[in-house]
Amino acid sequence: MRKPAAPVKSRAVIDRLGIAMRASHVLVLIFVLAGIVFAAFGTAMGDTFFLRLATEALIFAGLALSVDILLGYTGLLSLGQALYFGLGAYVSAVVLKQVPSFWAAMTAVLFTSLIVAFAAGLIANRVRGVYFALVTFGLAQVVAKAIYNTRALGASDGMIGVPIVPIDLGIAVVMSNAPAGFFLVVLGFIVVLYAVSAYLLDTPFGRILVALRANERRVPFLGYSTRSARLAAYVIAAVVAALSGALYPMLRGFVSPELLFFSTSGNAVITVVIGGVGTLAGALYGGVIITVLKSVVGSLTQHHLVVIGLLFMATVIFLPKGLLGVVRPRIERLLGGRAQ
Repeated sequence: MRKPAAPVKSRAVIDRLGIAMRASHVLVLIFVLAGIVFAAFGTAMGDTFFLRLATEALIFAGLALSVDILLGYTGLLSLGQALYFGLGAYVSAVVLKQVPSFWAAMTAVLFTSLIVAFAAGLIANRVRGVYFALVTFGLAQVVAKAIYNTRALGASDGMIGVPIVPIDLGIAVVMSNAPAGFFLVVLGFIVVLYAVSAYLLDTPFGRILVALRANERRVPFLGYSTRSARLAAYVIAAVVAALSGALYPMLRGFVSPELLFFSTSGNAVITVVIGGVGTLAGALYGGVIITVLKSVVGSLTQHHLVVIGLLFMATVIFLPKGLLGVVRPRIERLLGGRAQ
């Protein structure tokens, strides 16, 4: 006779993962409501600077979200996500200068990132552990150097003169230079990226990724291909980073090779660690915290990186699960009690 203990245990694990994901949804809902209130307050005050700063924070939160997909669920540390963030920004800028269409730029970025990520993923996923981090770092450096030396893309000066574009949402048209309007568009777009990522990670595919992080050697015995799962996760994370980067030239009107540098990838990793690895929502909160901290501390001293470094070390030592790693378990207990 079969013992019922194993199915019950596996069902409990699945329920626990599902409750954790729903807790992240609650945190994102709070994030969205706070963003809407912030937009209303900023519009009433006639503020422009902080609305655009918050928009930039959301864009880099999308990059951090892509890092968390790999690090938090698959256990892969990528030091080259800036490759796709910068790639999305440059492709978007090139398209917008030729055809000032939001949806045309996003479509071009989507297909370009899919092709590049699939090719780069075949290379990066041949290695494991620290070698994966080094290969992703190397790939980003190669692309960054190539763009840095390409005159057609502005070389070291980057590309300027990206036009203001209308964003047709069906029910309304928002201009990319409207501080509050574009902030809400970016907020909605990043939340959609979060929702799609959360949906994929809450499916059996997501359970495979969690299994890869726990013990990759056992996954083939369950009948799944580790290489295919890793490649799929890599491509999904790359697309999320590229689509987030595509919003940058619409906000700033230019792109720079610095978007592909290691500092961009490193900041994304720091953002995820501070927000909470494996929470997804932590990437959004962490992106806002880091961007605001840079702006506030940077206005007081040139050594703002020292403050961010100290915050990063303090988080690793005292809050290894990040800020949301402290908050989310309480929401999980509430949701778990209601489920029971």
